Amino acid sequence: MKLIVSKDYAEMCQKVARLFAAQITLKPASVLGLATGSTPVGMYAELVTKYKEGRLDFSAVRTVNLDEYVGLTGDNDQSYRYFMNHNLFDLVNIDKANTHVPNGMAADPAAECAAYDQVVESMGGVDIQLLGIGNNGHIGFNEPCGHFPVDTHLVDLTESTITANARFFATMDEVPRQALTMGIGTIMKAKKVVLMASGKAKAQIIRDTMFGPVTPNVPASVLQLHPDALVFVDEEAYSVIAAEK
Repeated sequence: MKLIVSKDYAEMCQKVARLFAAQITLKPASVLGLATGSTPVGMYAELVTKYKEGRLDFSAVRTVNLDEYVGLTGDNDQSYRYFMNHNLFDLVNIDKANTHVPNGMAADPAAECAAYDQVVESMGGVDIQLLGIGNNGHIGFNEPCGHFPVDTHLVDLTESTITANARFFATMDEVPRQALTMGIGTIMKAKKVVLMASGKAKAQIIRDTMFGPVTPNVPASVLQLHPDALVFVDEEAYSVIAAEK
């Protein structure tokens, strides 16, 4: 794993956006693995700016998202399909048919998960996978547990994740308790993995991810075993590691 420290969130987003822009420029039909949540918003805004300036062409780009809440339709403003449309897809010249997000309304979640893995495989795998990280070390919605889940699967969200997500919903009762998420195995097959983390709240988990034992109790720690994993942090998210030097 390689660690890249930026002075603040804005600089971190600029660096990651340059990496994704280079990927698209060098391979116009790239398969991008995308993430949601507050962390990548600034990076997507940077990509949109590059597109509007005529420096990026998304017309051949294909995407697969990490996850989706169970029980939310794609037009629900808290769904991850809505998030991607609002923050990126509606703002660039990407073909929506080439964008893939798990169907949280699927009648048969197991069948939906199996089909999603087939979609990823049919595209030749992910060229560059973007990740955020939860305070408990989850990537996608792969929560701490006794093993590393391999394939896309239905997951029961932990109380810490539900609490963290509650800020996006009007009431705690509205927060989904389950999600469909890409498995660790699929994430690890990506040719390059890029993890972003910002703020002091992520400082300890970044330290544990990079320098602690590889354990499913800290799902992101498995990235230590990836041949090309980059971790982008701001100074606050780097603070625990810096204090140990």
